[in-house]
Amino acid sequence: FSKLKHFRRVATRYDKLAANFLAMVQLASMRLWLRVYESTT
Repeated sequence: FSKLKHFRRVATRYDKLAANFLAMVQLASMRLWLRVYESTT
């Protein structure tokens, strides 16, 4: 979870709506996961 704090939009919670915030958390998580997945292949 601490790696998500590197994304400024997630750390400062710019989004007012919970749905928008959740979408941004999901996008950031996918980006982190893809970065790890690519480095292992």
